[in-house]
Amino acid sequence: MTYDYIIVGAGSAGCILANRLSESGKYKVLLVEAGGSDKSFWFKIPVGYARSYYNPDVNWMYYSEPEAELQNRSIYVPRGKVQGGSGSINAMIFVRGADTDFDDWAEAGNPGWGFDDVLPYFRKLETHAAGVSAWHGEDGPIHVTPMRGMTHPITDLFLKTCRDLGLPMNEDFNGATIEGAGVYDVNTKRGQRSHSSAEYLRPALKRPNLDIQLETHVEKLLFDADGRVSGIETRKGQVRRTFSARREVILAAGAVGTPRIMQISGLGDGSRLQQLGIAVRRDLPAVGQNLQDHLCASYYYRAAIPTLNGTFGSLLGQARLGLQYILTRKGPFAMSVNQAGGFFKGAPDEQRPNIQLYFNPLSYRIPKDPGAGLKPEPYPGYLICFNSCRPASRGSITISSPDPTASPLIRPNYLTAAQDIAEVLQGSRLVRKIAAGAELSAVTEEEISPGIALESDESLLTYFRENSGSIYHLCGTCAMGPDDQTSVVDARLRVYGVKGLRIVDASIFPNITSGNINAPTMMVAEKGAALILEDA
Repeated sequence: MTYDYIIVGAGSAGCILANRLSESGKYKVLLVEAGGSDKSFWFKIPVGYARSYYNPDVNWMYYSEPEAELQNRSIYVPRGKVQGGSGSINAMIFVRGADTDFDDWAEAGNPGWGFDDVLPYFRKLETHAAGVSAWHGEDGPIHVTPMRGMTHPITDLFLKTCRDLGLPMNEDFNGATIEGAGVYDVNTKRGQRSHSSAEYLRPALKRPNLDIQLETHVEKLLFDADGRVSGIETRKGQVRRTFSARREVILAAGAVGTPRIMQISGLGDGSRLQQLGIAVRRDLPAVGQNLQDHLCASYYYRAAIPTLNGTFGSLLGQARLGLQYILTRKGPFAMSVNQAGGFFKGAPDEQRPNIQLYFNPLSYRIPKDPGAGLKPEPYPGYLICFNSCRPASRGSITISSPDPTASPLIRPNYLTAAQDIAEVLQGSRLVRKIAAGAELSAVTEEEISPGIALESDESLLTYFRENSGSIYHLCGTCAMGPDDQTSVVDARLRVYGVKGLRIVDASIFPNITSGNINAPTMMVAEKGAALILEDA
């Protein structure tokens, strides 16, 4: 079959593209997704992400290669394998990033991507519970809800402690500044997940000019005699099909999936592709390079007052929360467990906030056994998690063989930059400073992990190396930039030297943004759709 546009990947970006490109009715659009439907109740209820964390039916469940600076551990890398992509299984924290993040994009040779350029697209995709303002939209598909006024009492003590310590406070991380302590916004609507699958794609699927193919793997791109991308070859079960694109194929398969499809199709580092026996269509050495992620570790505390551990840790408590959710669409089941936190300067001489914190009134450890499930610690507890906002380490994603079903090699190269090691120590000291503040320490019995016996820089760094993990913000692997040696797409998201092919997802980030990346990924999709329609 032939379409005007073929979109590969029905994730946070792909669902938005499908809506916007089919909106006018002028173009016939196909959306292809390797995963299945997200109609299950568990994709609607915010706390449902705990069920998808280790579920291979809806999660690619990737692991990195052993990381030398993390005691040779392989780091878990969950990615959504379902309609809605990772936006269907994430924790819904809605953070745009600092204005300087996007100004850096523009200054790196990407005109039209500074903060003033992208703010209209952030506002376009949003309906904010607080109403329209210079910073917020009021009629966008994605509903954004502040958790202020709904947080656990111990979360409020965290905020009071930050204030008493003289740390800046922030009522809106998506407002005039990102700096300070505050309560996070989440993308929810009346207590249910508000993501691009629900808000953009489902309404658009009623249009006769939009088709979707679920449980369909894209095995490679197809090219015409002139080298233009002309379509895709797919597999669904044992059935192979080809689809043709009159105008463009748009890759929106994410920071892992997009470079994998490129490389399998002969677009990437020529010498590496030749070693794997893949015919080189275009030598693009930056494909799969520039991988960035936020690396985090948690500090665990035993509290002297009840936290969510007791409630989530008992069947009766869970039943009560479930009943509260059913009757009111409120309570912990309607929220993210990461209730508060903020963005801080880890040292007085830092030019901008470089440490992000999450405060969680529920302490739990990620089980190494995928069959174990997520369970709270067996005591009243809370945790404080931190990561660098803009880590300097760079990694890569490369295919391991010409087999399109083989998992790619994910090498984040965490902590290979001196800046990142320095920020581990900054973050560790900041967490300790807050936990020792009067309001919070008054309700804290002890630091469980790492424990106060670990005090030296060396011991705290060792704890981080042994216990840190991805916070699942992979990006940058097909970066936008001014030349085809260090980047993959231009400022209009067109792949260098390959006609008929664009990339619109988190892989185009030149640098990672401060904070969670789902909101900026959706912004990229809104702006990317506008660029495609302008060029049409």
